[in-house]
Amino acid sequence: MANKGPAYGMSRDVQSKIEKKYDDELEDRLVEWIVAQCGAAVGRPERGRLGFQVWLKNGIVLSRLVNSLYPDGSKPVKIPDAPPTMVFKQMEQIAQFLKAAEDYGVVKTDIFQTVDLFEAKDMAAVQRTLMALGSLAVTKNDGNYHGDPNWFMKKAQEHKREFTESQLKEGKNIIGLQMGTNKGASQAGMSYGRPRQ
Repeated sequence: MANKGPAYGMSRDVQSKIEKKYDDELEDRLVEWIVAQCGAAVGRPERGRLGFQVWLKNGIVLSRLVNSLYPDGSKPVKIPDAPPTMVFKQMEQIAQFLKAAEDYGVVKTDIFQTVDLFEAKDMAAVQRTLMALGSLAVTKNDGNYHGDPNWFMKKAQEHKREFTESQLKEGKNIIGLQMGTNKGASQAGMSYGRPRQ
C-alpha cells in the first residue's frame, strides 16, 4: 500500500464498486462466528472494513479459525508462537489459510487472493470466503462447528435413491405428463399460412 497513489477515473470507479459490495451486517455475523469458533482469545476488531481488515491481516485469526474446524491432532495450519511482523510472513500465513480452506472444501472461485485482504483491495471477497467456509462447516455437521447454525446456509447434499427391478419395470409402462398427450387429436384439416403458389 505504500507505493499506491490515489485512484482516478475508471480505477476509482472500479474500486468504489468493489467497496460497495462490503456488507457491515455480514461483518458482525462473521465476527460473532469467529469469536464463537476460536474463543475470546482472538479478541474483537474495531467496527468497519478497516478494523476487520487489520484484525485478519496477519493471518493468525484465520489460521485459528480453520484449525478449529478440524479435530484435535489434525490441524492443517501451523501457527507461530509470536504473531508474524514481517510482511511476507503475514502473507504466507494468509496463503496457508487459503490452502487449508480449499482442502476443507471451499471452491476455488469462492477463495480470495492474499492481496484482497492484505492491501484491503476486496474485503467483500474475504467475506465471501468466510461465508463459504461457514456454510461448509454447518453442512458437514461433524461436531467441530461452534455457533448458531442459522448464521450460514447449508449446502445442498446428494440424496441418492435406490429402486428395485420391479419398480423400474413399472415405470416403463407409465407415460409421464412431461412427454405430453394428444388425447386423440390430429392435424387433419388444419392449415398454417398460405399454400405454396
